[in-house]
Amino acid sequence: MTRSCSLFAATIVVAMLTSACSKPAAPPAQPAKPVVSKQLLQEYAMYQQLVEAESLELAGEIGDGIVERFPDTEQATEVRKTLAEVKAKGETASEAKRMARLWIYQNGVSESGGTQNTASIYSNEGGANDRVRLILRRHSAWGLSVYIFGNGKGFACKGVCKLPAKLDGEPTTIAAYLPETGEPAIFIKDEKSFIAKMQKAKKISIDLQSRDNGKQTLSFDVGGYDESKFPALAKGGKSGNK
Repeated sequence: MTRSCSLFAATIVVAMLTSACSKPAAPPAQPAKPVVSKQLLQEYAMYQQLVEAESLELAGEIGDGIVERFPDTEQATEVRKTLAEVKAKGETASEAKRMARLWIYQNGVSESGGTQNTASIYSNEGGANDRVRLILRRHSAWGLSVYIFGNGKGFACKGVCKLPAKLDGEPTTIAAYLPETGEPAIFIKDEKSFIAKMQKAKKISIDLQSRDNGKQTLSFDVGGYDESKFPALAKGGKSGNK
């Protein structure tokens, strides 16, 4: 009887062990998903809205913040897909705005018995008191003029001189001459051709001979020029200077 009980007990133990071994293994623990904060959702929505509205400079800043502060989220993954392109376009837009702000337009100004419109831009070189200006001018009596206005004794040029220049780094020459009235200026001879070339360029540099400072290279970031802000006059004169 004792032996029978022992065998029965052993059988039960084996059955229990077999049953335990046959149970399916517990699934591995899944990593916890990052907590999506309200701040992240707001910033991600703002990023999408700014991209849609083409406010790309600000969108790039918001996108950088999302990727930096919430790197392991789905939202950051989505932002990374477009962020490089958004930032590149934002930088281009920012540079375009910077160059547009460099131009100064004055229209309908009374000058020497006539009316004139001007578009002007300062050179990149020089200080606040000695910078040189490139000026486009339409005058009701004098017509269209393009000239560089300086300081002091002005520029050196005999007759029609050829000025070495570069348009976006491409070498060219510009024909120029001094005004008969003695202002510290030098006029560009083929005004219409110069303006047409300028409108296709972002930067123009011109080598000049200053009577005060010798040889100098002046550069102008002209890429922001807006033709619509320099309109033709109702009554035009022939092209030329005063």
